Amino acid sequence: MNQSTPTRNDPASASETAVGLTPYVCPRHCAQAIDWYVEVFGAVELGERYVDPDGRIGHAEVVLGEATLMLSDEYPAYGTVAPPPDNTSATFALQLHVVDADATVAKAADAGATVQRSVDEEVAGYRIGTIMDPFGIRWMVSTKVREVSAEELAAEVKAFGETGATDGPLS
Repeated sequence: MNQSTPTRNDPASASETAVGLTPYVCPRHCAQAIDWYVEVFGAVELGERYVDPDGRIGHAEVVLGEATLMLSDEYPAYGTVAPPPDNTSATFALQLHVVDADATVAKAADAGATVQRSVDEEVAGYRIGTIMDPFGIRWMVSTKVREVSAEELAAEVKAFGETGATDGPLS
């Protein structure tokens, strides 16, 4: 395993920088999703899209910050399916750290995302909001707003152990 810290500054090195855990998602309407991630999240598309004769994207990559996200359209024969159109839940969320969670969640909502949990200060000094994008992918958008001491963090963990999660996540 490569133990060095790769950079994402050189699009030609995309395959070399896809190390560790790299999410590979299948959103509804992959091409539209990529354009949305570029517009709303400021993602940068890497390389060329692999487009099959039917017009489906077989593989594409975008970079958000220092993280690569791989995407494709549906290929049911390979077990790759997009979330159903009426989907309001997911078995995962992608955590996206941004400069301003409030502004990013508002921009996402204006662009068609469903806000599942409004931005609020939550664990470990972060403001976090949860959205479902128009393509069925769940995102937790966060911004670090303050430093939390080890004692404060321990108190948060203890309080969670006593009360559990609040009902939700839908706002």
